[in-house]
Amino acid sequence: MTESEFLDLADSTLNRIETCFDNLNDMDVVDVECKRNGNVLEIEFIANGSKIIINSQAPLQEMWLAARSGGYHYKRIGDEWRNTRDDSEFFAALSDVATQQGGAPVKVG
Repeated sequence: MTESEFLDLADSTLNRIETCFDNLNDMDVVDVECKRNGNVLEIEFIANGSKIIINSQAPLQEMWLAARSGGYHYKRIGDEWRNTRDDSEFFAALSDVATQQGGAPVKVG
């Protein structure tokens, strides 16, 4: 994948995540505030102040996810972002950490 293709894909991924959390907030599923600055998306859970930070790493062509449970790196394999260590899928992992930190079942995707 070219750098330009990666940047477009990473941007659309971050937009998708931000839209999903904004919708979850609007539906009162979880109280969050999203802040986007370039290639970094910060999701703050208002009730406990915890955060999930997602950012793209263009030189490595990876998406990085930082949560209370740790930091994770994802590479694009086919049509999915896959963890570079355990091959887990990005949106499933994001749903899990958001559920843990938000205190309510969260499905991102």
